[in-house]
Amino acid sequence: MSDQNQSYIQRTSGLKAKDYIGYAMVDTAGCLVFALVTTLLQKFYTDIFHISPLFIMIMFVVARVWDGINDPMMGRIADTVKPGKYGRYRQWILYAALPLAISAVLMFLKFPGIGEEGNYTATCIYATCTYIFFGMAYTVLQIPYGSLASVVTTDAHERSKLSVFRSIGAALGSIPVLLIASFAYANRVDEAGNPVIGENGKVITDMQYGPVIKGVIIMAVCSFLMLILAFTMNKERVKTKPQPKTAGAAGKVIRMLFKNKAFVAITLVSILLFAGQMFTQSFYTYLFDDYFHANWMNLATQACTYSPMIVFMFFLPKLTKKKGKKEVTQVGMTLAALANLVLFFLRGMDPSKLIWIFLAMNFISGCGLTTLVMQLWAMVADAIDDIEVKTGSRDDGTAYSVFNLFRKVGQVLSAIIVNGALLGMDYKYEKGAVQTLDNLKIMYDLGTLIPAIMFGIMAVILFVYYPLNRKKTEELQVAKELKLKESYEKKEIDI
Repeated sequence: MSDQNQSYIQRTSGLKAKDYIGYAMVDTAGCLVFALVTTLLQKFYTDIFHISPLFIMIMFVVARVWDGINDPMMGRIADTVKPGKYGRYRQWILYAALPLAISAVLMFLKFPGIGEEGNYTATCIYATCTYIFFGMAYTVLQIPYGSLASVVTTDAHERSKLSVFRSIGAALGSIPVLLIASFAYANRVDEAGNPVIGENGKVITDMQYGPVIKGVIIMAVCSFLMLILAFTMNKERVKTKPQPKTAGAAGKVIRMLFKNKAFVAITLVSILLFAGQMFTQSFYTYLFDDYFHANWMNLATQACTYSPMIVFMFFLPKLTKKKGKKEVTQVGMTLAALANLVLFFLRGMDPSKLIWIFLAMNFISGCGLTTLVMQLWAMVADAIDDIEVKTGSRDDGTAYSVFNLFRKVGQVLSAIIVNGALLGMDYKYEKGAVQTLDNLKIMYDLGTLIPAIMFGIMAVILFVYYPLNRKKTEELQVAKELKLKESYEKKEIDI
């Protein structure tokens, strides 16, 4: 078909396998190091650095307050800076690669005196500085990456597939850290070399620094190399002019975002999704170590959570195209909530008998979560399209910076809940500490009930508040074609 006979969306689409893989690889690389934060860092802080849960909670909140300044700033930079020879958003993949790898290693690097008695203040300062440095480096990657899909293709179905591939890439990047979480432990022994037994009759295990730092370095190097490769594989098909650097422009865009019902709804859902995922990843390291005494479950439960993607990737895009993203994801989140609720009601069972039921319910929950995880970014793109059609303004960098910032609110929520739960159950974080049997029972209750509540609220938001059902999304695609044609005729875009 000639260019003259093609629609404007067709001219800015036509992705090949290389494009999907290259796009997904960015999130794979990012998650190789970000998964270190979501899975290992919390327990590393308490068990290796011996930092109190209260300080960890405060530190995470302070870091997110800084993100409230840093993230929108990065979004405006991406929107207003003149595109370089590598494009508007693609170039930041290259710029972020090395700082991200270095900051990831520094978070887990234990210098002499750090984490030792008498150096608590120095340990807290070091942890805070390195954690914030990592967050800033991750922002430089993630904000432009979130906007990249808008210039890779304008076709809604291809964006849906990009969202699926991104989710798969993120899942693949999150798996290797589970090997560290599963094998970075050793039995605690007394001065005579005998295993130390806890109140529940199980041998107590402790996280070991050596395996952790070696694994972190490997993950950081792999992340760096993958980002360089991903940079070469991505291509921007739509070239847009930079937004004008006018006073108050960012505030105007942000106010416009929060007047859009679809954007607000998917942002709320994303906050809870991120919080729920981070809560389980962080809290499960305690649950599997202290309650089940089966650290191999870190790997097994994530396999149960992410393995549905292998099957869903083949039919979910077609299913959502036929039934609608809203319609499919709201059912999926209901399923996830019910699976976790079942686990809560099974409390009191012998942990050794409960393990396999726990993993089975995690698989069912993972099936439900997969429907949303694989479509989340496509739903965000739909919301931004909805804003553009209604207002005539499209500020992807700012929109994704705000969305990413509120995802980090989910990270704060997770930190508050995880550390609040540890404080509430009086978790013993001092060197050589032993958890009581009552504490372990509370740990299980919180580890199952909290995800059930979070996922249930997400299902309600999708059912009641998110407006873009299948019919409205199809109407939006038609309106977007007209808007793209109008922008092209005004020379605001270059196809």
